[in-house]
Amino acid sequence: MSTHVVILGAGFGGLELSSRLSAELGDEVRVTLIDQSDSFIFGFSKLDVMFGRRTMDEVRIPYRDITRPGVTFRRESVLSIDPGRKRVVTNAGGYDADVLVVALGADLAPEATPGLDECGQEFYSPDGAARVRDLLPAFPGGNVVIAVLGGFFKCPPAPYETAVMLHDYLARRGVRDATAIHLVTPMSKPIPISDETSDALTGLLDERGIRHSHASWIDRLDPATKVAHLKDGRELPFDLFLAVPVHRAPPVVVQSGLTEGGWIPVDPATFATRFPDVYAVGDVTSAPVPRAGVIAEGEAATVADVLIARITGGPPPAPYAGEMTCYIEMGEDTVGTVDANFLSGPAPTALFTPPSLEGAEDKRRFAAFRRDRWFGPGSGASRPDGTTPDAPSPDEESHDHNPA
Repeated sequence: MSTHVVILGAGFGGLELSSRLSAELGDEVRVTLIDQSDSFIFGFSKLDVMFGRRTMDEVRIPYRDITRPGVTFRRESVLSIDPGRKRVVTNAGGYDADVLVVALGADLAPEATPGLDECGQEFYSPDGAARVRDLLPAFPGGNVVIAVLGGFFKCPPAPYETAVMLHDYLARRGVRDATAIHLVTPMSKPIPISDETSDALTGLLDERGIRHSHASWIDRLDPATKVAHLKDGRELPFDLFLAVPVHRAPPVVVQSGLTEGGWIPVDPATFATRFPDVYAVGDVTSAPVPRAGVIAEGEAATVADVLIARITGGPPPAPYAGEMTCYIEMGEDTVGTVDANFLSGPAPTALFTPPSLEGAEDKRRFAAFRRDRWFGPGSGASRPDGTTPDAPSPDEESHDHNPA
């Protein structure tokens, strides 16, 4: 009898895991993949939408395009999770799993920052990015604050990418000289494990006259005066406030009893939870690595290795290494990369590759390859000109490129 694996969440983690199990286990496994959305969007595509480089329709990849044998996609909302019984109830029914994997990500909580809903704009969801896109063409200039509002967040480089891309966008519109941009973040530096990368990112900001305040927390926004109040007593007036909201685990996960301290604790070598045959990957866990699509994919690959070894009777796989490659938009259509390793050595390491047009092309090829692997050849989003970038074969990739 085949093993029934139920995966909650069809982001980087859920898509990678379902594809691996289908490709390597065949009839030995059947996968039910559940997500409340009808389509997948690469996280970096939200910035393309926000700055008018692509439309929302161009970046959506419908889940109906999934053609992997043995994988059934269900567009449903998860209502309850019983990890002890490995049972999931959705708005359309119930599922009993042999193996349950929770990959539901982190929810945005704009309500956690007083005043944000009234006078700010979050740009970390597809809908939020689209709302900012509609505001920018008429923005006449003024004070812009780009702020990280929580202690951790998905894709650490994204606020810096936003600042640089906003500079370029406003310069093209001829209103950059009338605009002051200020980036505020509680992080001590852009990429804590890499001074070289951090210096490169802050250098980009300095070259463009973008102010930045690190190790700084915004406490609340005043809608009446349009002033951001910082915990250290400073005040920042703004005409446009772009926010990375506080992140939280989805309520259904918290209510399940899986979490401790707000997130799911896991064995960082295998991503097993304290419940037998229940695993968790991605932003919903408290694993000692950054939150990013790159990380979720690598964690899911580790769970796939664990399950494949278990079902086929093979040897235990190597523990998760915490390796990643992160693409960073660095202005003028160039992209740099950071190759990082968080868990294999005595301390995290990172290697920075400066921005280039070749880096931008590598990022496009990455997306094409993952799209075809997860959804099937020829599926998904296109370039703005209507063409689809050529995907490399697996042998062409020297290592597993994953954007944050």
